[in-house]
Amino acid sequence: MDIKTLQQKIAYHGVFLGLVGLLASGALATADLVTHDEILAAEKRDLEASLKQVLPADLADNDLLKDAVRLQRKDGKEVVVYRARLGGEPKGAVFEVSSRGYAGDVVALMGVDAAGTVLGVRVIKHMETPGLGDKIEIAKNSWILDFNGKALGTPPIEKWGVKKDGGVFDQFAGATITPRAVVKAVREGMEFYRDNRSEIYARPAELAAKEK
Repeated sequence: MDIKTLQQKIAYHGVFLGLVGLLASGALATADLVTHDEILAAEKRDLEASLKQVLPADLADNDLLKDAVRLQRKDGKEVVVYRARLGGEPKGAVFEVSSRGYAGDVVALMGVDAAGTVLGVRVIKHMETPGLGDKIEIAKNSWILDFNGKALGTPPIEKWGVKKDGGVFDQFAGATITPRAVVKAVREGMEFYRDNRSEIYARPAELAAKEK
């Protein structure tokens, strides 16, 4: 094979691979455009379902997904707070809290009423050990319901811990780290709400403004 023929073959393969790459990129872009709205709609449905688990339906007549603000915690992390209103009056808020568990961060969604009393908590993400740490899931155990009705001072702040640490919340046999993390996350969430309550309800709905 002479040099000229070889060069032609190399050039052909280069063009062919380029066309394949271009077609693949176009297909991926098209698929993304087609599924984008469906993905957003599914995420919205999931979020609405989660909000309903920690917030009584009769506590709000507004659109929580639009009546929301973004605030920063003391550690610099951003928190999206969904505000519940009834007849325009503040009735509660829902936001995510998190803390380090045994295998990674445990993320929960918590709802509190206007006074700061816990309405509900649901773990929405974790990597804890199946059969042990996963008892923080409502589908596996009712433990998470123990937060309902609790508030800062009820019990006293020093009792916001698992029983092994002198607190009032049960731990799991062989998995103390996980419930300890959830208790810590909820307590810190209540402190965040207490410290930012005025700003939470006073600020305009940032998410709604961005959608207009």
